[in-house]
Amino acid sequence: MRRVDFQILNVFAETRFGGNPLAVIEDATALREDELMPLCQQFNLSETTFVFPPQAGGAAKVRIFSPDGEMPFAGHPTLGTSHVVRALKSAGDAFSLELPVGEIAVTAEGDRWELRANPGTTRAPASDAELAAMIGCEPSAILPGARWVNTGTEQLLVPLRDVETLRAAHPDHPGLERCGTNAKGRANVSLFVIDGAGVTSRYFWAHHGEVREDPGTGSACANLGAWLLERGQKGPAQWSIEQGHATGRINHLGLRLDAEGRIYVSGRVIPLMRGSITLD
Repeated sequence: MRRVDFQILNVFAETRFGGNPLAVIEDATALREDELMPLCQQFNLSETTFVFPPQAGGAAKVRIFSPDGEMPFAGHPTLGTSHVVRALKSAGDAFSLELPVGEIAVTAEGDRWELRANPGTTRAPASDAELAAMIGCEPSAILPGARWVNTGTEQLLVPLRDVETLRAAHPDHPGLERCGTNAKGRANVSLFVIDGAGVTSRYFWAHHGEVREDPGTGSACANLGAWLLERGQKGPAQWSIEQGHATGRINHLGLRLDAEGRIYVSGRVIPLMRGSITLD
């Protein structure tokens, strides 16, 4: 019999049961490749990570799975896994994780972690009229600048006029599949409202014929940084992002641009439970 240890943590959390839950398999070397996805589906969280020995210059190699498949990059799994790796590897408060998108540098002050995202690329989306029909709002409620953005995971970013429109949004599944499917075949949209240094956001994706909402999306936060840079924002600058109101789990994300235009995403990590899985 094999025993595999895991942890459950809440990321972007300011309370014990806030934030976005994450499962971390502490040592995935005992697992077969065909066991990774079933374990992710068993936890039934938005993401599960698997920690492997490093192959380059990082503290660990990490693979990220959602119930839809493996992901090249995601924000809350990177931050939450960093918290686990620091303790497991005695890695200190500054190191990098080896992800499919390359080495992602992370730093910590206590239980608050920050990652440096890769530079972003962008491309044009569908028309505002099509996006409005998908979201369920008037075209006039969409502000200029909707874009596909990719700092590791390509997402459709749509700025909205006000929080009332954001709260009322209810993306249509056929529309999301039609207008919101990225280059990897994943249908998603990140909606947001910027008010000075504050941002309110929601993130939706299509899963098995339905539209689901994520309580806290670090990759969308990183993509927002690239979106702001494309629209002429200069650093240093920072924003506080709230997400997850409709899910009952409010998430608090930090977005920062430095003077060189590098993108940083941060949040607090709160460990919740530990356990083990027994396998044949």
